[in-house]
Amino acid sequence: MVGGVDLPPVAPGSALSGMPVNHDYYKILGIPRSAKGDDIKKAYRRLARRHHPDVNPGDADSEERFKRISEAFEILSDPKKREFYDRFGYYSDQPAAGAAPSAAGFDFSNFGAGNFRDILSDLFNNLKGDASRASHQSARGADIESPLTLTFEEAMAGATKKIEVERGEKCFTCNGLGVGADRAACAICKGKGVFLTRESVSVKMPAGVETGSRVRVPGKGHGASPGNSAGDLYIIANVGSHPYFKRQGDNIYCTVPITVPEAALGAKIEVPTVDGRALLRIPPGTQSGQKFRLRERGAPSLRARGMRGDQFVEVKITLPKVISEETKDLLQRFARHNPENPRAEMGLD
Repeated sequence: MVGGVDLPPVAPGSALSGMPVNHDYYKILGIPRSAKGDDIKKAYRRLARRHHPDVNPGDADSEERFKRISEAFEILSDPKKREFYDRFGYYSDQPAAGAAPSAAGFDFSNFGAGNFRDILSDLFNNLKGDASRASHQSARGADIESPLTLTFEEAMAGATKKIEVERGEKCFTCNGLGVGADRAACAICKGKGVFLTRESVSVKMPAGVETGSRVRVPGKGHGASPGNSAGDLYIIANVGSHPYFKRQGDNIYCTVPITVPEAALGAKIEVPTVDGRALLRIPPGTQSGQKFRLRERGAPSLRARGMRGDQFVEVKITLPKVISEETKDLLQRFARHNPENPRAEMGLD
């Protein structure tokens, strides 16, 4: 069985013996007739690794199967041969003596012992390369994650911070081998090839980081065995709160109090932003809870460099305090001159 398909026995007078025969090469490789070149190559390599005579020494059946698999690959991997095969159901480039073109045999001379060795060498070199790459990846030093607390202001503006990291470093005495020249365990790293050390690492946190943001510092993770790279250090930001700013995505929100005259008559007031103070125009008749937007005064965006969010300012009207009889009199006079009822829409007095 090859690729989940039972191969028929090689009959006398078949393509393998020099006479044409209607082998289903697609079935032999276990691929559909619409298979692309890469699919054909993958199927061949998978089956060749399993059935090559050098992998199954002394197994005549495996050798015959390998020849059949190689024959199928030879035809289907060549566009011209495949076109001929798809049209006539077989392929031939050597007409048999005294035979009609339809009786031509398949030339298997290209699959001599030398070619088998070349194919096997290519297959096992690929396997060796895959194993080498996997080994290299697994031998890479482990990554380290370390939390870092930032103030709200530091997160908005960006900051360079120094942190202490405990990391495994390649032993300088044995060069990470774990043994010395006498093949005895290294006295410094106790045969482990690495030893723990504390290192001060400078980390540049970009403007706009928020809680959970990860900043990568290449090569500052744990050390690795000789010939392999160290892991990376990942800094996990933990941003503190602010007394009046709230962040949602890249936008900043805050609430600012205004007086009754400012709301009624309109005014220009100062409001805080992450960059400092800014002027905000309050139009006449502003209601408590009304929101105003300051474009591009929000947090710097980590997703779109050079862009910023917006800041939204919600105003809250504060009632005047009665601090004297004069203030009380003014409010009473105001009430007489403005006999409005804000509950009228509810049908209330």
